[in-house]
Amino acid sequence: MGNQRTTSRLSWIRRIEASKLLTAISKFRFGVKPKLQWLREEVINAPLEPILHPSSRRIWWLGLSIFAGNAVFAWIWSVWLPQPYENLALRFIASVLGLTLMVSRINHDPDSLLAQRVFSIVFWLELPVFFSWMYLCNSGNPVWLATAASMLLIYYLVTDWRLATLGTINGFLLSLMVFTLAGPTVAPFPDGQVAVQVIVFAFTWSIALLLNLSSANLRRNQLSHTLATIGIMAHELRTPLSTAALLGDAMQMEATLWPSSPLAPQIHKLAVRLQRVVRNMNHQIDTQITNAKLRQLPRPTELVSATRLVADAVANYPYAGSLQEHCVQVVIHDEFTFRSCSRQFSQVLDNLIKNALYSLMAADSSYAPGALRIEISAHKNYGTITIEDEGVGIKPEALQQIFKPFFSSNKDTGHGLGLAFCQQVVQSVGGSISVKSRFALGAIFLIALPIATPIAKPIAKPIAKPVAK
Repeated sequence: MGNQRTTSRLSWIRRIEASKLLTAISKFRFGVKPKLQWLREEVINAPLEPILHPSSRRIWWLGLSIFAGNAVFAWIWSVWLPQPYENLALRFIASVLGLTLMVSRINHDPDSLLAQRVFSIVFWLELPVFFSWMYLCNSGNPVWLATAASMLLIYYLVTDWRLATLGTINGFLLSLMVFTLAGPTVAPFPDGQVAVQVIVFAFTWSIALLLNLSSANLRRNQLSHTLATIGIMAHELRTPLSTAALLGDAMQMEATLWPSSPLAPQIHKLAVRLQRVVRNMNHQIDTQITNAKLRQLPRPTELVSATRLVADAVANYPYAGSLQEHCVQVVIHDEFTFRSCSRQFSQVLDNLIKNALYSLMAADSSYAPGALRIEISAHKNYGTITIEDEGVGIKPEALQQIFKPFFSSNKDTGHGLGLAFCQQVVQSVGGSISVKSRFALGAIFLIALPIATPIAKPIAKPIAKPVAK
């Protein structure tokens, strides 16, 4: 009897210990998971910003500060407060680098790929490479210790923290390698100062990183608030549209009650037109509300059929007329399924169809059959949806920016969220979206998606007829 009680007590104790262990593991998992999500958001998902707070004037003034600053400090460190090492030839080259940022072809469009590349190269050579070289050649004396520490802060304030971190590391290593192989003979570092300098640099780096991350979070919060405001404003527009819809219904009822009236056909026609306008406006509001959820995408849990998705998107789109509707053709090479949110992905296709139709309209298209072509294919582990139009195309300087929030080539009617939303949705399911275009010759958007089930046999090779509304 005593042995049974002892065994029962031990079993109960083991259960309690197991429960405590599971609780601790659960707390650890739920505590670590948000941190891992934050780390993934900051390191991987956050958009790369080679130029922080980009503007033409800011880039011009930064170029001027590099040009004039090198000239001034060349005089200070060689004449007024001479340092052990100063190289006027390197100072001249560094000044010329600043002039490149003052050229209008570089700074007129800060979001262009050319501006971003030139800016990144100039600041990488000017700050971590040149300053590390001067720091090493002056044996890390107090003047260059303070200067190098200031360089760290400046570098993290002008570019993305990931680029600044990578640039600082490889810039210092490059300078150290050149200094070791071909550097001047200098006095050794002061005894006992290495640890002090490491602490100074570690403190400066941590502050610079903290400021950069805080600034990035502030920009993302501002974006979230802006998107929320856009969603609220779009939602509020439904109130007057509801009134317009009721007026349309009332007009149709009047035309039905008095069919013999000579005005009945005209009233009916106006009512139908009003209801179509209301329907189109409601569709646009739905689009804006969905696009405003750029940073609130649901997890991809649904199994979505690519063929059904495209068919529904083509059928439900509010075309301006029958010509637009019949210019859309669908080609189904292979069926495939993928995991996503069908409602969000329908909005992706809706945005791309809307842009393609606008491009056709801007090109004065006759909306010939196939002017807007959608193809569905599958290749090994990935399926593709291609949207091709014969519109005006996209200018080369805009191709690198079209997926950025608030960038729009159509400043009059575009808000710049549609393609940014498309990219976020596609990337959230592990896919990619790319674009090829030649100005005045149309554009091709290619969406590649990981397949959730084995590839089905081809359904149809020829062009399918446009899906009726």
